[in-house]
Amino acid sequence: MPPKQRKIAIMGYRSVGKSSLSIQFVEGQFVDSYDPTIENTFTKSTRVNSQEYEVKVVDTAGQDEYSIFPAQYSMDIHGYVLVYSITSHKSFEVVQVIYDKLLDMTGKVHLPIVLVGNKTDLHMERAITHDEGRRLAESWKAGFLETSAKQNESVGEIFHTLLLEIEKINGNVQEKSSCTIS
Repeated sequence: MPPKQRKIAIMGYRSVGKSSLSIQFVEGQFVDSYDPTIENTFTKSTRVNSQEYEVKVVDTAGQDEYSIFPAQYSMDIHGYVLVYSITSHKSFEVVQVIYDKLLDMTGKVHLPIVLVGNKTDLHMERAITHDEGRRLAESWKAGFLETSAKQNESVGEIFHTLLLEIEKINGNVQEKSSCTIS
């Protein structure tokens, strides 16, 4: 069976770790320097429940509440990773604005989304509780994970969860099985 092609956009406020999550997933390394992204696309092959995927990860520029939603992210994208930093109220607010703009642009009521609270390694500076993140994701009927790109904590799980969300919305629900991420 040929691999399924899936295109995923990672969106969120500035410096919440979008690029760090992308690079950690694709290359398995953490990049400590901060270099604002315009846009990068990474490709990685992965397997979920015996299905091969070729995943294109579109690492987007940081958005804020005033950004005009880039129209290219409403077309040809199968699913979205919306990222906030657990240390930033502002990033949590912006992710909600991005979600609303996303629904407006796509004209859909439900999209395959995983909400990600990144930077769990900075737990001493936590501003957004796990419950706040989980409740927001539930209100969107989205997946939810807290991660640390720095410590490679739950990074692969983001994409695994999103690929399953995409399949579910496409009507290809698979039985839960023991899954491996490579």
